[in-house]
Amino acid sequence: MRADRLVLRDASDVLADAGLTASITVRDLGSGRELALDPDAAYPLASVVKLPLALAILRAAREGDVDLGEPVPIDPSNRTPGLTGLCRFEHPTSVAVEDLLYLAMCASDDTAADALFRLQSPARVTEVLRALGIAEITVRHSIQDLHETLAARLEPDELPQALALAIQASTRGGGHLIPQLDVTHANSGTSRAVVDLLDRIWQDPALGDEREPVRRLLGMNLMRHRLAPDLESDDAAWFSKTGTFLHLRHEVGVLEHADGARIAIAVLSESSVPARVQPGAEQALGFAARLLHDHVRATRVAR
Repeated sequence: MRADRLVLRDASDVLADAGLTASITVRDLGSGRELALDPDAAYPLASVVKLPLALAILRAAREGDVDLGEPVPIDPSNRTPGLTGLCRFEHPTSVAVEDLLYLAMCASDDTAADALFRLQSPARVTEVLRALGIAEITVRHSIQDLHETLAARLEPDELPQALALAIQASTRGGGHLIPQLDVTHANSGTSRAVVDLLDRIWQDPALGDEREPVRRLLGMNLMRHRLAPDLESDDAAWFSKTGTFLHLRHEVGVLEHADGARIAIAVLSESSVPARVQPGAEQALGFAARLLHDHVRATRVAR
């Protein structure tokens, strides 16, 4: 069997060739065996923040503070910019809390997520994480705040300018001239902390009634272009959440194998290429995640 360092080197080379910097953590939830590439580097989470948000909403529902069946009014004049779901609605409507969870998690609907943030504030979501012992994920703002960037004020044909700024304006220690990309101001986390959260969602009895609904939502995710092509098969189901914003490309989840193996994977990345559409980057992320996954799984089989 190849040494861990050689697998990590191959993954790093694939990512570098695609213009990517990434933090990847892969963990066998049964054995605890872990293989990771820069796992403690903090990244802005983009839509991955909807995972702890969903957990906080479901915990509030269990405690009686939120009614999953309660209709929430949605006003299009106050919608969050986005490509899916309620972000595209032109007329007022109302949507039940549980259906907002579906839209936010499975269609990555930003307007739905912000409606949920009005029920459980970013500070409250962070409190839930701390109660679970997750110290390296911090939720500081709504999804709407992400769009208060240069990107929101440019026309579509000017987007490369925003991408170039996102790439070039970082500072040492995770700082950034765009506050939403500065890990000390943004919703931020590490790949290892995200895997810790997934580990608890899959295995921690303290989560009680929240575990199965979150797992079900992750299994219905419609955004399956990044890691799923390299991970899914008839014998392996991928439960996941993506996150994309400017030069950020993330995906996190758990791959459940038919033989009972459950492998948690978190990929957080940023691109140095000022282009919105980068199929090569998506392929590189999937390939790198697969390299680490296969090595961890081979270790399991060897035992």
